[in-house]
Amino acid sequence: MRNTRTSMARRTALVAATVTAGLVLAACGGSSDSGSGGHDSHSSGSSSPSSSAAAHNAQDVSFAQGMIPHHQQALEMAKLAAGRASSAKVKDLAARIEKAQDPEIRTMSGWLKSWGQAVPSAMPGMDHSAHSGMAGMMDTKDMDKLAKASGTEFDTMFLTMMIEHHKGAVQMAGTEKSKGAYAPATSMADNIITGQTAEIKEMNQLLGKS
Repeated sequence: MRNTRTSMARRTALVAATVTAGLVLAACGGSSDSGSGGHDSHSSGSSSPSSSAAAHNAQDVSFAQGMIPHHQQALEMAKLAAGRASSAKVKDLAARIEKAQDPEIRTMSGWLKSWGQAVPSAMPGMDHSAHSGMAGMMDTKDMDKLAKASGTEFDTMFLTMMIEHHKGAVQMAGTEKSKGAYAPATSMADNIITGQTAEIKEMNQLLGKS
């Protein structure tokens, strides 16, 4: 009898130990699963900003670093129009160019900072000759001529130069649209193409061209 009781006690203890072990393993397994799930979701949550910052390529960097000084020169040209243009339409166009491009400069500067890349220096004191090889950019001599012109002479010179400037920006934006990886940058490039192509048409009309 005692042997039977002892055997039953041992069996009960063994069953209890097995159940306890099973619960512990289940708890560990559950903890591990939930930990892993938590880690994945945390990882994906925390990597969202970093992946968003990392989801760019060399073309995106090149686009921002090139378009910032390109826009800065357009703003410098547009600011001259307020006091030198004779046409109200030219002044209106210049104001719209400022309104569109100034925020884009700030946005692109933000991208470059988030990517750990150099941000081109802002005006004043911009060295136009340093960027004269860029599509549509004017050199220092061109900018000096524009700064000295006034009235209808300024209007014609401004429109002629800005058309070339816009064509350069459209070309740069086209490269970004086809080769860039950062969605906000390719979206901005698309907006530049649409907006500046329309402005080129408007400026040609102001010059009496079709």
